[in-house]
Amino acid sequence: MKPDRNRAEKAKKNAAHEAVKHIKNDFIVGLGSGSTAAYAIEEIGDRVKLEGLRVLGVPTSYQAFLLAVKHRIPITTLEEHPTLDLTIDGADQIDQELNLIKGMGGALAREKIVASASKKLFIVADESKKVRILGENSHPVPIEILPFSTPLVTRKIREIGGEPILREGKGKVGPVITDNGNAIIDADFALIHKPAELERKLKVLTGVVETGLFVKMANLVYLGKDSGVERLVRK
Repeated sequence: MKPDRNRAEKAKKNAAHEAVKHIKNDFIVGLGSGSTAAYAIEEIGDRVKLEGLRVLGVPTSYQAFLLAVKHRIPITTLEEHPTLDLTIDGADQIDQELNLIKGMGGALAREKIVASASKKLFIVADESKKVRILGENSHPVPIEILPFSTPLVTRKIREIGGEPILREGKGKVGPVITDNGNAIIDADFALIHKPAELERKLKVLTGVVETGLFVKMANLVYLGKDSGVERLVRK
């Protein structure tokens, strides 16, 4: 890996390591998706192996499920445990209020369900994910939609000021399909000064399953750096 990539991966590992320290015996833990959450799953697996940590995990995606199996973390479901003690997940952007944009990995709906079922949501990310205002650098908001509704939702997003693009697959022809069998629209709304208001506007659109705006959900954020971790707490 290149030096910058090495530093970024080290920063992710540092953030994951700090977050996993919060897990106690008999916790039911939401297992997030993405590259930084993957390090958290690995850390949990290490604690299970080395410390005998008793824990059950609820994966937010097929990727998270496979990683949990690989690292020998026992799996459970929301049917068996509808209330989780803690979810550790990543984020694509984090603003000063700890509002998030998530979903570039395509697991936003399940991530939000698991986070909503949790007593606490801890976010792990490298410091590049911290922004002043969500939407900086033309970062889009992922929106999971029913495939049949694509033309309608695309038009409605334009009407409320967004620039929608149907997410295309890599290594396959056609759109990305989520674990739920849905499509994803990535919508650029420029700077998002009122994320809660935008979330409400999107959620009422017929055909929208979920959005990647996580407003006032994160309790704690660990921002990894190559030389340590910055801890942010929602006021």
